Amino acid sequence: MFKWIRSLWVRFWFSVQMAWHGILSNPLRSALTILGVAIGVASVVSLMGIGEGARQAVVNQFKSLGANVIVVKAEDPSAEFEADFATQLQEMVPQLQEVTPVVYGEVPVCWRRERGLAQLVGVNSKFPEIRDHPVVSGHFFSNLHIEQRSPVVVLGYNVAAGLLRGRSPVGQTLTLDGRTFRIIGVLAPKGPNQAEGIDDKFIIPYTTALQLAKKKTVSEIWGKAESALDADLATVQLGRIIARKLGMGTKAPAPPTGEDGIPPDVGFDMAPIVEPARPGPPEEGSQSLITGKDLVTITNLNQLVQEADKANRVMTLLLGGIAAVSLLVGGLGIMNIMLVAVTERTKEIGVRRALGAKQGDLITQFLLEALYLSAIGAIAGVAAGIWGTSLFAQYGFETAISLQAIQIAGGVALATGLLFGVYPAISASSVPPVEALRR
Repeated sequence: MFKWIRSLWVRFWFSVQMAWHGILSNPLRSALTILGVAIGVASVVSLMGIGEGARQAVVNQFKSLGANVIVVKAEDPSAEFEADFATQLQEMVPQLQEVTPVVYGEVPVCWRRERGLAQLVGVNSKFPEIRDHPVVSGHFFSNLHIEQRSPVVVLGYNVAAGLLRGRSPVGQTLTLDGRTFRIIGVLAPKGPNQAEGIDDKFIIPYTTALQLAKKKTVSEIWGKAESALDADLATVQLGRIIARKLGMGTKAPAPPTGEDGIPPDVGFDMAPIVEPARPGPPEEGSQSLITGKDLVTITNLNQLVQEADKANRVMTLLLGGIAAVSLLVGGLGIMNIMLVAVTERTKEIGVRRALGAKQGDLITQFLLEALYLSAIGAIAGVAAGIWGTSLFAQYGFETAISLQAIQIAGGVALATGLLFGVYPAISASSVPPVEALRR
């Protein structure tokens, strides 16, 4: 038994050496073959890295808005809400832990001698909990500030950092639309293009924002549920409530339910969005009832995250599939090179057969040569792909090194080398020794 294993090992080790010698004997041809495989692997790694980076960027943008958040938005001025309607929704929908009316605006801002335009967001005291956005300096405004329409402001991180060159501006004052506001807090940074650019905005009580905007209604209401399931259920209930509010009656359309009675994948597009049955003519300038535009939309941000993640994963796979064509070309290159090697080394094959080499030894040798070429090409391709991904990142692309892409590209490269090396190996081992020596 031991002698048989030792003999098998000696034959295999000799085939390993012969395969390596076969590659080194034709360096230019081997280098070109390796280059073909490396290009394919590098394409897969870099393109899937770009796709994965884009996917993570989009998902992070939605996640930065907060977990289990539901946005009720009036798409037309005729459908805007009274501010107290937010409190009513919280009472009618038990799954909603917190709610806030939201007012947007743009007003002139004056800080010492500097002038500009301020992007305002008017909310209540529950904003940090709803958006998962803590304060890093000072504090957020309270319910008392809301009730008294206090002129207080909490700054986005970028705004605060620019006022006193990095020092906290809490306690300082600035002017918004000619009215003096006291800075009471600074929000934690969210990052570029995150959370709808909250780092560059001014957060004030919604009651004060309504005063500045000279309005009595709000265009959005944000709510937060405890879990994803609660957010789905709350979305359905909000849809029915909004339907009744807009004049659809009590029989608002309900989404399909599963066997357990829970609506599957209830998202922003599942809520009953209604517009045509509102009594009375639309306000002047409102085209919602004419064009069929949704008056109110209810958006479950969890569903947006899932949809964005799914769409970007498909895009990443498509990019990887396109790049995988290069791997196929590299595999064909390996097969061509190995077939040429079989033709050129017919005499060597005949000598080996005459000296006692078995058909299995020749198959092992040529398969090892194909494996060497594909393995070296895979390693070089992974290194080039990582470098290419970092190069794209330097030019502003969102990228991420995908371990899965490296594993897939490397595995496919090795499998391709072996697959396309089988036919040349069998072809080499099938040459009769007498005929090979005669050539």
